[in-house]
Amino acid sequence: MKPFIHEHFLLETQVAQELYHDVASGLPIIDYHNHLPPEQIASNHQFENITQVWLYGDHYKWRAMRAFGIDEHFITGAASDKEKFLKWTEVCPHTLRNPLFHWTQLELKRYFGIEDMLNPDTAESIYEQTQEQLQSSEFSAQALLQKMNVEVVCTTDDPIGSLEHHAKFREQDSGFSMLPAFRPDKAMDVSNPEAFAKYARQIGEVAGIKVKDLHSYMAAVNERHTFFAEQGCKLSDHGLTVIDSVTFTGAEIEDAFDEVMEGKTLSIEKQLMLRSFFLLEFAKMDHEKGWVQQFHLGAIRNINSRLLDTLGPDTGFDSIGDYSQAESLARFLDTLDQSDQLTKTILFNSNPADNEVFATMAGNYNDGTIKGKMQWGSAWWFLDQLDGMEKQINTLSNVGLLSSFVGMLTDSRSFLSFPRHEYFRRLLCNILGNDVAKGYLPNDRALLSKLVEDVCYNNAKQYFNFS
Repeated sequence: MKPFIHEHFLLETQVAQELYHDVASGLPIIDYHNHLPPEQIASNHQFENITQVWLYGDHYKWRAMRAFGIDEHFITGAASDKEKFLKWTEVCPHTLRNPLFHWTQLELKRYFGIEDMLNPDTAESIYEQTQEQLQSSEFSAQALLQKMNVEVVCTTDDPIGSLEHHAKFREQDSGFSMLPAFRPDKAMDVSNPEAFAKYARQIGEVAGIKVKDLHSYMAAVNERHTFFAEQGCKLSDHGLTVIDSVTFTGAEIEDAFDEVMEGKTLSIEKQLMLRSFFLLEFAKMDHEKGWVQQFHLGAIRNINSRLLDTLGPDTGFDSIGDYSQAESLARFLDTLDQSDQLTKTILFNSNPADNEVFATMAGNYNDGTIKGKMQWGSAWWFLDQLDGMEKQINTLSNVGLLSSFVGMLTDSRSFLSFPRHEYFRRLLCNILGNDVAKGYLPNDRALLSKLVEDVCYNNAKQYFNFS
């Protein structure tokens, strides 16, 4: 019997099969945004079992397990690693038509060579097979990345981070690069004055600058920005609901900053002004250093207050938000463009209703200086599946240039998530193959191959200046 994940999985035409196997499959992976722990990469961590490398921190699986009625004890609770894995195997057969079903079988096959369907009948055998393999040096953290032909991996790092693990990693001969990305969300979150004031003092301490006012605070942030650049950073990243962009005066910003540092709760208006100011200043820093800025917008996070109190943030209780995005985003980008301080930018939306908004917004600020300067990013988070990726590719093709797209990323906390690049590449080749079959595109292999090469690898390498 042919295995479920077979050679031509998702590839419906001869053209699609040839584009994938002859062009896309062998290209290295540039994963320019993920949440892998730098410490585990630098220390070449060895995982004890599949639960540790596969289920820890995986919000997608956690949500599916909760939806199936699995007790939290077996998800984030005190159950043993094996018990958690066995509970996941109970859920897996019931994820049909959820991307988890495809991802699960892809990951088992690509990393462990396992073609059996994951279910309670195969659970014990698969747990034992993977546990044995994970003891080998061929399944260490770095080896797992090498197995997927990863060339560059960009982590997500707080400005106060020491980046010691990145420095340690650079001394090694691993065959791929690990670079930090500057994530200043806490540096502009003034909703909690006590938390912000504490963070502002911390960033001053690591920068060697005593924070006593707005000027010294911005000097401290800039010092950390420069430090990240010295450590090889080429990207910033922001996880926000919306881009704040309102007018303000210098005096208003200084007064609002003083108030929040004194522990005073700011009015919504003052919070908007401060966040607007911070975003513009951070963007100008990125432009000065030639970085790429990324904006992940529209998710509403940690909205189950009962389980937030029990489990803490970032445990799988997030959703798509229906925020208004266009006007404030346009003001922000236009303000930077007016002073010629708009750096290369990638916009990610979580609400599919905003697809055309984001795609057309990016196109407004391409100025002919850089190929694909303004990017509408790949289908993100809840949209990171066949339907969402296909809609993203089709919308981008309709209103922009698919040929300038920087392609896929994992945005993952799992070392086993890199077959998502394969998933994307197969889908891309299938779309092109179907278009040829319908007569929408010429069967010009050189032309089609160049598009596939660029979207899957060349564009990202050039765009981020990865050597």
